[in-house]
Amino acid sequence: MATALDRRIWGLGLLKKQRVERGEQKRYRLLFLTLSLGLCLVGLALLYVWLRLQVVHLGYVLSTLSKLQNQLEQENRELKVELATLTSPQRLEEMARVRLGLREPEKGQVVILP
Repeated sequence: MATALDRRIWGLGLLKKQRVERGEQKRYRLLFLTLSLGLCLVGLALLYVWLRLQVVHLGYVLSTLSKLQNQLEQENRELKVELATLTSPQRLEEMARVRLGLREPEKGQVVILP
């Protein structure tokens, strides 16, 4: 009879031990889920902050490029005006006379080829 009681008590001990282990497993599972959710939230927060920083950075880059484009367009307009001035027929004729000593051909200097 002592062995039967020992077996019953021993069996109850196993049940209690199994219940405690199941309770600990549930607690560990809950802790794991909580930590996983927390890590996910922290990861999402970091991702959001990184994306906002990228938006701000790209805004600065866009602003800088816009200013550069305006400057280049202004320089292009100025260069077009300078090109038109330098290639005007009056200026070229004056330069040919002053610098190169060229003049209008006289009557007998022009030869027409057949």
